[in-house]
Amino acid sequence: MRESNNLMRLPAILSAVMAFAIYADAQQPFQFAGAPCTTPAYLKCPDKDCPGDRIINQGAVVEMKTRRTYFLDYPCDLKPGEKVTFILSLHGAGSYGNWQRHYFPIVDYKDKYRLVIATPNSPTKVWSAADDEYLQNIVNFVVEQIGRENIKAFWLTGHSQGGMTSNRIVRTDFFKDKVDGWLSLSGGRLGGNPGRATTFGAPRTATPAAPAPTAPAGGGMAASMAALREIPSNDFSFIYATGQREIDDKGAPEASEWATKFSCSPKGKPEEIVDTKGGYIYDSTRQNPPNPAWGLLPGPGKAHISVYQDCKDGRVVADVIRIDKGHTEGLEPNITEALVKLMLTAKGGKIQQSR
Repeated sequence: MRESNNLMRLPAILSAVMAFAIYADAQQPFQFAGAPCTTPAYLKCPDKDCPGDRIINQGAVVEMKTRRTYFLDYPCDLKPGEKVTFILSLHGAGSYGNWQRHYFPIVDYKDKYRLVIATPNSPTKVWSAADDEYLQNIVNFVVEQIGRENIKAFWLTGHSQGGMTSNRIVRTDFFKDKVDGWLSLSGGRLGGNPGRATTFGAPRTATPAAPAPTAPAGGGMAASMAALREIPSNDFSFIYATGQREIDDKGAPEASEWATKFSCSPKGKPEEIVDTKGGYIYDSTRQNPPNPAWGLLPGPGKAHISVYQDCKDGRVVADVIRIDKGHTEGLEPNITEALVKLMLTAKGGKIQQSR
């Protein structure tokens, strides 16, 4: 009789063991294949004086089809099925992925705001259509690994020529039905661009080529600026951020064709963000002579965020002016976090619906 009772209990015991195993497995943090998560983040720079060989590093994650590398940052405690915001962050001309990773250091906020951030590299240091397959493959990898249903929103961010590249690819068949927002970091403004400061441009120097961005060549710049004047047909949120010293005294225009597209009301009163701490990155090889429009040393700062009000369909349209900053000073911590928070208020979900 005792043996019979034990046999009767066996299925229940096995079920409990299996249930516990499934529960324990579900509690294990999610990890991207070939992209282990580390704390602190891989090749993170110190607060200042980041070593040059670290700044120019191109990451350890291999895009398997092109065999090119990139950085992939995400919360190390990410749970399977957890919802995230996915960001593809593009460096400027003449730069590198790890420079971009510290110019706009959202990696510092990946845990707090549940961000997955891919930061790629162009081997020629200037983005072109030749890089599109590589960028598309990165996006496909992230979507396949984490599941499209778990991506709340997908944003492009890009500094300088990386912003202009965002403007180009957001109109392509692959990206136009996936991108929920574009953050342009000194990469041009949709719906009316401000003028350039007369002194804008990388100053001459005897120092070898820097890991910081360089201004695009004249033809490329002209073509990119012309593209900004053509309003894309697809819908997405748009945030324009720039240094006050790199644009002319008129500042960012009050009007915006992009805001008009979404029936936004005029800009609200600017919100001032104050930073007592400087950013990580600056162009250390372009300081003799210094050029304020190009960018000086990191330091405390202020930024004004002006948001167009009541845009339809949950879109966000905003202008952000970093007071007394140029083109290459990395963003300070408080303004970085404020931009992330603004991005997260915008409508998302395109990747969930795309096929």
